[in-house]
Amino acid sequence: MNHRDIVLGRVRRALADVPRGERPDSPGTPREYLRVHGERTEEETTRLLAEHLADYRAQVHHCTLRKLPETIAGLLTERGSRSVVTPAGVPDAWIPGDVQHVRDSPGLTPHALDETDSVVTGCAVAVAETGTLVLDASEDQGRRRITLVPDHHVCVVRVPRQVVGSVPQALERLDPGRPQTWISGPSATSDIELDRVEGVHGPRTLDVVLVSED
Repeated sequence: MNHRDIVLGRVRRALADVPRGERPDSPGTPREYLRVHGERTEEETTRLLAEHLADYRAQVHHCTLRKLPETIAGLLTERGSRSVVTPAGVPDAWIPGDVQHVRDSPGLTPHALDETDSVVTGCAVAVAETGTLVLDASEDQGRRRITLVPDHHVCVVRVPRQVVGSVPQALERLDPGRPQTWISGPSATSDIELDRVEGVHGPRTLDVVLVSED
C-alpha cells in the first residue's frame, strides 16, 4: 500500500456515513440546537460578557464614549506603556499625546512590534456566553499580527450593539470571507501539571473596555 492508497482510504472512511447521492450543494445538516441559552436583556447580556471575560483573567472596564480617551490613557499609564500601535481605523483622539503612537503599516516589522508596549483595537463582535472577542481585520482592528506581538492589548467593545449572547448569533454577524481572530482572555497555556503560563502566544494582559454611548 502506497501513500495514495492510505490517503484515499482515509477519505473513504470519512465519507462512509454520507448518504449515497448527496452532493456538496445538497441542503445542509439540520441544526436544531439552541441558538442561545436563556433569555436575557441587553444589560444582562453585557453583564454576562463582563463576568466571563473576568473568568478568563481579562481586566474589564466600563466607560462612556466621552470618557474613552481618558480611560485608555489611564490603562496605558497603569501598564507603564511608552509606545502603542493602532490600526488605521482607531481615532487619534483615543491615544494620549504623551506616548509614542505608531500606526500599523506593511513596513512595520515583527521586531518593531516586539518593541511596542501596547496595542489598541476595536472589536467586531463579543460573545457573552463564552467571554470571547472576535476581531475581523476591519479598519479599527487591523492585522492579526499587531494583536499577537505586543504584550498588552486594549480592546474597545461598544455596548450593547457589538455584544451578542451566543456563538451562533456571532457567526451570523461575521463575514466568513474575512480573517478572524477569536480571543478569550490573555494568551495562556498550561503544562502537564496544569501550571498556567501567560503570554506564550500573545499578550499577557488583556484590558477590555466596554463603552456605552454618552
